[in-house]
Order: sequence, then C-alpha cells, then structure tokens
Amino acid sequence: MKLNERSVAHYALSDSPADHTGFLRTWGGAGTPPTPSGTGRRCWFVLKGNLLFSFESRESRAPLSLVVLEGCTVELAEAPVSEEFAFAIRFDAPGVRPHLLAADGPAAQEAWVKALSRASFGYMRLVVRELESQLRDARHSLALHRHSSWKAISGRPKPQAPDRRPPGLENGHALSKDCSPVDWGEERGGRPAGRGLAEMQGPASLFLGRGQSPLCPETSYFSALHSWYGQEISELRQRWMRRAR
Repeated sequence: MKLNERSVAHYALSDSPADHTGFLRTWGGAGTPPTPSGTGRRCWFVLKGNLLFSFESRESRAPLSLVVLEGCTVELAEAPVSEEFAFAIRFDAPGVRPHLLAADGPAAQEAWVKALSRASFGYMRLVVRELESQLRDARHSLALHRHSSWKAISGRPKPQAPDRRPPGLENGHALSKDCSPVDWGEERGGRPAGRGLAEMQGPASLFLGRGQSPLCPETSYFSALHSWYGQEISELRQRWMRRAR
C-alpha cells in the first residue's frame, strides 16, 4: 500500500473527531523501538476510522507510526513484563509481525480492544448489511400490518346513518296512514298551509287525487312535488294581486 506521508500526517493532526485516544505501551513497530528495560515505550495513540496513529506525546506534531486496521484481528496477549494489560493486533499475512500493545488497566484494555475490533472497513460493511437486513424485515412487517389492518377495516359492515326524523314526518308534514299530509300549523289550530287537493290544477292533478300526496311512491314526480309545495305561494300571490287591484 502506498500512502502520501504529508496527507496522512495532515489527517492525523486535523480537527476531525477521533474514535478513540489514550496512552498505550508498545513493543516494536515502526518508529517505536523497544526500551532497554523491556517495559515498552509509552506513546499517545489516536484512532481515526481504520487508521491507528502513535505520537511521542499529546503535543507532538508528527506521528511516529501508522497501522492500517484491515485484514487483522485484535486479541488479548501476554506482555514481556508481567501484570500488563496487553493485547495484540495480528495480520494474516506472512512476514508481518503483530503489534503488541498494553493499556494502563482492565477498563482501558477492554475499550481499546472493542474500538480496534470495530475499526476496519470489513466490520463496518458487515454492520451495514445487518442494518439493511433489519430495515427490510421492518418494512415487510409494516406492510403486512397495514395490509391486515386495511383488510379488517374493509371487511367490516359500513355503519348506517341514524334516522333522526320524528316518526311520521316528511319535510315538516305529518303523514297519516293514507299518505295525506297534515301541516303542523293546522294541527295547532292555525291556518292551513295550502289549499285542498281538489283545487290543484296543472300536471299535478293528473297524478294526485283525493287522499294522495307527492310523498307516496306512485306520485314521486317532480312536477307533482313542485305543485304540491307551491300551493301556499300561489295563494299568497293571488291575495297580493287582489289587494293591489
């Protein structure tokens, strides 16, 4: 793999957020030779994506080493010095030495192992595939739920609108058994709303006889209904014309 050292160093020192940081002891590796005492060299490590940088200190302006975390495994290991919380980054390639690192305690060791194990592109690809599979299952379940809900609603009988009219009423008139209308004003002792049926003229007289009304099924013609409900208007108009004379 060929890398541009200047671009890599710029990325290591940029303000882009790091996935994990902390001090670790290291044995070997580029730029980090082992100490004479064998205790390892304490360096500042920065994990960004699948790139692990090491620095001399937090204030260093140039990285000591770089490890590309692809095709590797992270596992616990034994350090040269006893009672070290060590772990190793191993690559499945001939001639590549593992990177041996050690944290300051068990919590830091566990955090580093988790962060490094999840840093590779291969791991992220597996996560994306798993999330896509869960999304497909969720969409399928939602579609089945909507289909079953729609099927249940469509199978229910449609509610009928309640008939709020009083019994025997039709357009403000009370119906008798022979379908003859009785105006409410007439029932209260007032003036009848219109003339008698015998006085009706025009097309309505062809259909309406005594004892019939346009509310009966056999007389449901528009002309008959128009003449029936226009009786009072015709009477008032005739009275107005007589007064005008």
